[in-house]
Amino acid sequence: MGGTAVDAVWNQMQERGVEFVFAQFVDMYARPSAKLVPVGSREAFDGLLEEGAGFAGFAAGEIGQVPSDPDIAAIPDLASYTPVPWQQNLARFACDVTVEGEEWPYCPRTILRRMLARARAEGYEFKMGLELEYFLVKQREDGSIEIADPYDTLDKPCYDMSGLTRRYDFLTTVSRYCNNLGWGNYANDHEDANGQFEQNFTYEDALTSCDRAIFFRYMVHTLAEQNGMIATFMPKPFSNLTGNGCHFHMSLWDGDTNLFMDESDPRGLGLSELAYHFIGGLKEHARATSALTAPTVNSYKRLKVGTTASGATWSPVWISYGYNNRTQMLRIPGPGRIEDRTIDGSCNPYLAAASVLAAGLDGIDRKLDAGDPNAENLYAIPYDELKSRGLETLPATLLQATYELEHDDVLRQALGRGRDEDYVDYVIRVKREEWNRYHEQVTPWEIREYLTRF
Repeated sequence: MGGTAVDAVWNQMQERGVEFVFAQFVDMYARPSAKLVPVGSREAFDGLLEEGAGFAGFAAGEIGQVPSDPDIAAIPDLASYTPVPWQQNLARFACDVTVEGEEWPYCPRTILRRMLARARAEGYEFKMGLELEYFLVKQREDGSIEIADPYDTLDKPCYDMSGLTRRYDFLTTVSRYCNNLGWGNYANDHEDANGQFEQNFTYEDALTSCDRAIFFRYMVHTLAEQNGMIATFMPKPFSNLTGNGCHFHMSLWDGDTNLFMDESDPRGLGLSELAYHFIGGLKEHARATSALTAPTVNSYKRLKVGTTASGATWSPVWISYGYNNRTQMLRIPGPGRIEDRTIDGSCNPYLAAASVLAAGLDGIDRKLDAGDPNAENLYAIPYDELKSRGLETLPATLLQATYELEHDDVLRQALGRGRDEDYVDYVIRVKREEWNRYHEQVTPWEIREYLTRF
């Protein structure tokens, strides 16, 4: 195999001394699966690019296969070449899944690629940045978890300099690796909860950003393990602390022009009419997209009306938008950009991105009205009053979210069709099984609440 792009990547690998690569893909849960492939010769590398790495798909998670299916092949995307920072002779390629030479419609990365192609056909390039929050914890012998830093005990630890200092080596290692990869890490924060951190990197096209998110989570997990800790992106690992978000910052572009930008916006938010229609679509489909942006049982313990020990949930559940207001579902942090704050750390970034893009494009196609921005503190207004004003909330449980997704034809069409079912129906089946496994458990809370009540 030849070509300028292949030669360029091969030369980078040679300069670094790469001998092995991870051919990596994800399932519905965004769990990275990989084969470790030796690429010591150009012949071996070309073979990987042409044939991909083979897997028994049914064994690799929720990727739409049964045991009788033929193998899947993970085909590397050259643009995703990622040297593994802590292992000089190792690199990663994000892969698209194929079966017998055809794109596999259950591959989340393929679903996003198809959605991005549709957007490009309409004249839009979708760009986004992700804010991935995580906790550093340790596990006790009984299986319960505790904050890894025993001194991280402030009631309001957000931005705590001492907490950052105690985790300085870990955070700066992650930051250095991100910057060496060219991702542009620009901030590293102690977040709102004890033991919680966020490390931001620059926005890019949506596919690149999602590829980076998958590798970032893998990198943080690996480095935490090497330091005797566990990193968790679980939406709500502690009932009394703020949860882990994965906020999306989104915009549509045409070349170098940000189509969401309009500094003469009469509403004063710096958004174009196109952006307001996109917001209208996000609001219209918010209850259905939540099944993909907040896709676990645990997600809805983060998305709740109420407060945490620090005084705020930081995870709005009301379907609303407003300027630089963190109590809104959609925050406008500055001109030309929309932040969705309800997306959480358990999301499959490819599926989440595909769903919000589909929702936004539907808003543009139908010229949906975003309504007026909301400048109020929604945490301080009673539930009944907000309902009386016509505001809606996101679903309260994963089960409710699947009902909303089931009846959303826009998302059904956008996510495509598998062999004998829509991908939406596959998601719903998997997620309802997940809900049932959860719902069948008898919890300590139930024992405390009901054991001797009756």
